[in-house]
Amino acid sequence: MELCGATWAANGDPNRSESTKRMNTVEAPTKKPDVPAIRTVHLTKVYGRQVVAVNNLCFEVPQGVIFGFLGPNGAGKTTTLRLLLGLQRPTAGEAYIFGQRCGPNAVSVRRQVGFLPTNPQFPGHLKPFEYLDLVGELCRLSAEERRPRIASLLRAVGLLPVADRRIRSLSTGELTRLGIAASLVGDPPLLLWDEPTAGLDPAARRFALDLIAELGRDRTVLIATHILADIDRVCNYVGVMHEGQMIFCGPMAEMKRRLGTDSFQLILAGSDENLRNFARVVQARPDLTTVWSNENQLRVSFPDGASRCRSLMELLQLIDQNGLELTAIHSGVGATEDAYLQLLQEDRAHGFKRFYEGTTSGPSNPGDHAL
Repeated sequence: MELCGATWAANGDPNRSESTKRMNTVEAPTKKPDVPAIRTVHLTKVYGRQVVAVNNLCFEVPQGVIFGFLGPNGAGKTTTLRLLLGLQRPTAGEAYIFGQRCGPNAVSVRRQVGFLPTNPQFPGHLKPFEYLDLVGELCRLSAEERRPRIASLLRAVGLLPVADRRIRSLSTGELTRLGIAASLVGDPPLLLWDEPTAGLDPAARRFALDLIAELGRDRTVLIATHILADIDRVCNYVGVMHEGQMIFCGPMAEMKRRLGTDSFQLILAGSDENLRNFARVVQARPDLTTVWSNENQLRVSFPDGASRCRSLMELLQLIDQNGLELTAIHSGVGATEDAYLQLLQEDRAHGFKRFYEGTTSGPSNPGDHAL
């Protein structure tokens, strides 16, 4: 069972001798603001000489950002997290957290990380407070320090009403909240959360995203997901992984700028005849790219270099002239999805060019995208 939080972080390998454990129980090194929270250098993981899960991975995560680790299922995101945590050894390359090298024996590194796995598993016979108290003990926190903190965490994640229930009786959303609390018991400066909104209902998903935004104010948060809406809502940096390689790493705004267009979503109200007339008018405009998501929702993109104000004003006049009402307008809708799909398409198209660029480039600029 892969435990949440830092239940294994303080002790390292449970099979080591007690003297080795005591020798490795050291304080976490002081973070330097100019050192990336995460850095990988040609990180590679191959399973059984056949499956390349992570391929020559070079990227950096600055301190103090909410980093969206994006990619399709099977891209290598979870394997990368396991390499950062020291749960697996890399086939080649290196990984660093706050300048300290990651590995199975890097206890001081793991003490700086709060981990939330996908679909976390817990000992069902325990109660939430008992489990978090166990996590605190394994993090070497005194009872005076950990118990008030656990009470505060249970309140913060909304688990006080179920604190007396056995974990086995909790819902999926409540289990995710418990995993979130476990990852925060040691008050780590770096959070690694793998698919934190997977399987959650809308209310639980919104709670998780709001909490990520709040936690990102004073620590570094990495969330691995394939849900674009989550990335768009809370992340200010993003890394896109595909087939074991990082094909883009940088600010969210930079990824969206790759499209070279500005888009708006318009929600209209009016008769079917007026909607059809308006559709014919806008489709005849060569300066507009239009996509109807349904009969009354239109997405409009303006070409690069066009004045957004002037183009939008002309579009609103067309709406009025055709007897329609504008009920809502949203800016930038779909930009993250378009940029993401464009990155994947370009990566597939480049083929061997990507391989040669990866083998000739050094680790001096691991944040650059390899396209």
